[in-house]
Amino acid sequence: MLKFDGTSVDSVGVGLSDPELSSGRRKMLDLVNRLHSTGVQLDIDLPMIAVIGSQSAGKSSLIESISGVTLPRASGTCTRCPTECRLSWSSEPWKCVVSLRFITDANGKPLGQIRNETFGEPIFDKELVEERIRRAQRAILNPSTSSRQFLEGVDEDPVDRDLTFSINCVSLQISGNDVADLSFCDLPGLIVSVGKGGSESDIELVKNLVTRYIEKPSCIILLTVACETDLENQGAHHLAKTYDPEGKRTIGVLTKPDRIPIGEEDNWIRFIKNDYEALENGWYSVKQPDSRALKAGISWSEAREGERDFFSLTSPWSGLDPIYQRQLGTHNLTERLSDILSELIARRLPDFQDELQKLLQGTQETLRKLPKPPSSDALAEILHIISEFSRELSKRLEGTPNEDGLLQSIRPAMEKFKTAVRSTAPLFNPREKSTSRSRTATPSDLTPDFLLNEEGPSGSSLSHPTHDADIYVDEVMDRAYGAITRELPDHYPFVICKEYILSLISQWEVPARNLFDAIEKILLGHVKVIVTEYFGKFAHGGLQQHAQTVVNDFIKARSIETMDRILWLLELEKNPRTLNGHYYSDYKDKFLAHYRGIRHANVNGGLMQDLKSYNAKKAIISPVQDFTSHTRDALASLADMGIQGLKAPDLAKLLPPDRYEPALNIMASVRAYFQVAYKRFADNVPNAIDYELILALDRDRALYNALLKGLGITGAEGFQRCKDFLQEPPSIVARREELQKKVERLQTAKKELLDVFL
Repeated sequence: MLKFDGTSVDSVGVGLSDPELSSGRRKMLDLVNRLHSTGVQLDIDLPMIAVIGSQSAGKSSLIESISGVTLPRASGTCTRCPTECRLSWSSEPWKCVVSLRFITDANGKPLGQIRNETFGEPIFDKELVEERIRRAQRAILNPSTSSRQFLEGVDEDPVDRDLTFSINCVSLQISGNDVADLSFCDLPGLIVSVGKGGSESDIELVKNLVTRYIEKPSCIILLTVACETDLENQGAHHLAKTYDPEGKRTIGVLTKPDRIPIGEEDNWIRFIKNDYEALENGWYSVKQPDSRALKAGISWSEAREGERDFFSLTSPWSGLDPIYQRQLGTHNLTERLSDILSELIARRLPDFQDELQKLLQGTQETLRKLPKPPSSDALAEILHIISEFSRELSKRLEGTPNEDGLLQSIRPAMEKFKTAVRSTAPLFNPREKSTSRSRTATPSDLTPDFLLNEEGPSGSSLSHPTHDADIYVDEVMDRAYGAITRELPDHYPFVICKEYILSLISQWEVPARNLFDAIEKILLGHVKVIVTEYFGKFAHGGLQQHAQTVVNDFIKARSIETMDRILWLLELEKNPRTLNGHYYSDYKDKFLAHYRGIRHANVNGGLMQDLKSYNAKKAIISPVQDFTSHTRDALASLADMGIQGLKAPDLAKLLPPDRYEPALNIMASVRAYFQVAYKRFADNVPNAIDYELILALDRDRALYNALLKGLGITGAEGFQRCKDFLQEPPSIVARREELQKKVERLQTAKKELLDVFL
């Protein structure tokens, strides 16, 4: 290992200890170091230097020569986790602070907020750094064990370790009056095979770890290449070219130049001259002590002197032009690295503020979209949720001016119900069955004009294409005659009308049930949406499921009572009765006239047609003694007798009585009562459902009280039940915590940026 002899500039790490170093550049380097401490590198692309190379590429020796400290070698753990070196000039004595930076937990899951843990007291003696780093690496690779145990316990590797490699890193913060202003991260060396106790997956694991760093555009890649192996056989070179194909952010370092086979020196000199595998920042070469010198205890200053002697005395290095001589030696490399990193930070600094602000706003917006965390007063919050739910439910039950509102959704079912009930109207046909078989009923001769005017063409249920459902006048007459018991010859029992009416009403239960089922389904669907809206974010704790169950049970109980009310209305209709005598009489007169008209047209078709087409004005001037003149004379004679105001169609009333007149009266009575009853029923059933089912949910805060009782939040264990109900899904809790930590580190980073400009 390297020995540190004294405290002169030549006995410490090579670096930019120039007292005239720009304070502005040092501020920028310090800023990036502080930003790394916040963990904001998880969110934005911070400038950094990543040292990569294959195993045995001389990385460790290079890091030692730059940092001025010795890294562990024997245990092998130095290459199993990243080692971050933050070097900064200070007027104070040399000091090294070792800390652990955890990005993931013991299970490898991201922490969200990076945890920085100081590992021991500051070190003021360089000789003590190697052991402290070795202990720190053990703590990183064994996260399930307290880091204090590795700090204070025996200095030996555990029999078994938790991890073979880790993304968590050891951080060295080194300062002194002769230390470079430079920061870099030494990454595990790429491997192509695994030894005893290793896993094949480690090969890919290390590759992914290195990729995680160098894929970022602001990462300067310090590529170490051993001169003892062909470049094409070194995996780190291929990886660097993959993520920096144009070589704009890669700096090449040739190590072990003393092991170049004789005669092959020019092959490597091409790199220094940038003639081969050219890089924008060029190639450098360093010479570190070999293993024999290290075992002999060579000092750091002796190693640096040996490096200078090698490049100044060994051909072809010594014969290079002065311009290329500046690319030889650790000192020149370190100075160039510091310049490149400072320049990159200066270019990126103006973008940091905008990037942080955009990320902060986006993260805060995402955080706002998450459900609010449960209140500390669980009972009060549950009561508030129930109240808000009840208020919204009440508003929707009363009706909202939305196309998809509850009442708007129910209306089509009500219209369908009304049409279904109306379609049960009796199809009375005033013709005799024997004479009607050869005719086809049409809307014009079976549908009364007054119904078309009232309900429109779709409202008529008499427009039917066949006679299968028709009730003919002779059938009505036969049925009436057969029901006579002790009545007078011109009287027919009321039971005939009642039987016809009951046969119609018996058909109303099906459409009534269909309406109820449709409304119940729609109501359940709308209420479920409201339940989800107000209780859904607490589904994990069971609040939504419990609330939905209480609501469904309450609606089901109201549904039973509502259906009972509908059946009660049906029972009422089974006793034909109405106090709306005027309405009933008006319809009966209209239907009777309609049926008589069809009868007369059927029996005296020509006469009726002529009477309807009679024109009084033309009859006055007509000299011809035909039907028109006879009609005119008849109306005039009746007028002379004192019967004024008659029209030609009125003459049909002088025809002999129709023998089916009693049947026509029965038909008109039944049909008129149907109009009264169906409209009454078509109103009463929807009104009953509205009152007993829909509005009943909010009447006297019924559902609100049912929720209080059903959720069990008012009893002795109510508070605990409320706490249980308000439990959030672990995913939401984790997501909120992750976003909160992100906001915290972004705000911390933003403050660091603001401070640097003050």
